[in-house]
Amino acid sequence: MKLYKILIVVLFAVFISSCEKDVFTQLPVERTDLSDIFNPKDREGILIDEYLAGIYAQLPNGFNRIGNNLLDAGTDDALSGDISVTAVDKFKTGQWGPSDLPENPWVTSYMAIRRVNILLANIGTSGIPDVKKDALRFQARALRIIFYFELVKRWGGVPLIGDKVFVLNDNLQLPRNTRAECVDYILAECEFLKDKLPATLTAGEVGRLSKGVVLALKSRLLLYEASPLYNPSNDVVKWQAAAKAADDLIKLNSYSLEANFGTMFTTRSNKEFILAYQQADNTSIESLNEPPGYKRAGQGITDPTQNLVDAFPMLNGKAIGEAGSGYNAADPYKDRDPRFYLTIFHNGFSWLGSPVETFVGGKNNTRIGIGMGTKTGYYMRKFMITSGSATGFSSATHNFPIFRYAEILLNYAEAQNEVLAAPDASVYKVINDLRKRGGSTGVFAQGSLDKAQMRAIIRNERRIELAFEEHRFWDIRRWKIAENVLNGSLKGMKIIQNADKTFTYDPNVVVQTVTFDAAKMYLYPVPYLEIQKNSALVQNPGWN
Repeated sequence: MKLYKILIVVLFAVFISSCEKDVFTQLPVERTDLSDIFNPKDREGILIDEYLAGIYAQLPNGFNRIGNNLLDAGTDDALSGDISVTAVDKFKTGQWGPSDLPENPWVTSYMAIRRVNILLANIGTSGIPDVKKDALRFQARALRIIFYFELVKRWGGVPLIGDKVFVLNDNLQLPRNTRAECVDYILAECEFLKDKLPATLTAGEVGRLSKGVVLALKSRLLLYEASPLYNPSNDVVKWQAAAKAADDLIKLNSYSLEANFGTMFTTRSNKEFILAYQQADNTSIESLNEPPGYKRAGQGITDPTQNLVDAFPMLNGKAIGEAGSGYNAADPYKDRDPRFYLTIFHNGFSWLGSPVETFVGGKNNTRIGIGMGTKTGYYMRKFMITSGSATGFSSATHNFPIFRYAEILLNYAEAQNEVLAAPDASVYKVINDLRKRGGSTGVFAQGSLDKAQMRAIIRNERRIELAFEEHRFWDIRRWKIAENVLNGSLKGMKIIQNADKTFTYDPNVVVQTVTFDAAKMYLYPVPYLEIQKNSALVQNPGWN
């Protein structure tokens, strides 16, 4: 059975299990007796496959996962279209803390880790062939370090529990390991597992972990470790390690850039996705994010900011404020980087056979609020299919990219640029390849940028290439610029239609006032309930 089909079966069971009392003593997800799951007489291991699929179902699933909002709506790239303050808004308004976390995967991550440990403790008694036992063990261990990474990037050091399967009478007062200990553990597991998992997958294994996934995790983790938040002394050795980790994955030659930036997000399997969260075809992306005002009643819940729009260069590769860019403030959407049109709905964008109207009073912007209008003058376009009818959505593949090759290339370029005194040909190649794939005619000649200029280009390229894929939220933290971009105000575009049907554009409308406390908000607070249950946990600085 294909993994994505199995995942659908277990999603409900995963939800039911979430109300268990203690994260370290959860029962198995399917509530089936362990002797049945790991039956010595079962040579097929169907229940074991389903049990493992239940762990896969806990992977990051992206998209509109926080009260129907994207995590990116908690950054300077977007706002929630809701008229009220949503959970994700709190990341930018300072209204969050140990008792009010906008998103909190502490419990679900440890639930998944426990299930991994149960599998590791019991699979030896099953009747499946030894080769399959080892394959499932390696997958489970790789899943476990992904969950640990999800914990570490939010909280820093967390309790490492090894292979322990806790029972109710065990001492659950577990102190936090240091961040360094957690990082070392994840890296050691990456090193062990990279040659244990398959380098390639069959069509029926789409969504499973592979060697490439382990190397991608290592690449991301080492890039984070080399970044200013965790490398204040700018130790070049850390950048070298990050560059090598990305290069190791590139040299596998197992992945490459898709030719079409737009359609790869609606394809279940492609050569650019290293790991994507598998789910049944659905209409949720379109129904939640399409501009309201059409007969099929999209909600327009994700409103990109002018700040993000301004980050997209012109077709010729020049920034909109750069000499020779050709940018025209009276016609601001003409001749932009083609990825802009695949990422953002703007006024005049052709959709369902008619232009999007985000001007004041336009059919897609009657008034602020979900299903009514946009706060910023824009809606998210990325991930959507163009099929369907004027009155109904068409189900499509929407599998969130947990790791994709473009990120690995950008990881390499960022790290390699920091290693060198000036960017080399390999750094230029990454940026130029991504721009050319996206349809831009603007590429950089080698030697045209110094190190600082290239750093700015790479950071901006990450912002637009990986928009709405849950990278911006973490990038502005690891770069330690959240205190700059999330303090002050975010901008939107106010558009007035004139009597002659031309438009007047004002790109400086304040759409949200934001605040970020650098003394504490680079890390999440440990959830209040976890500290109440486990007195050995120490709260992160500033959150007491």
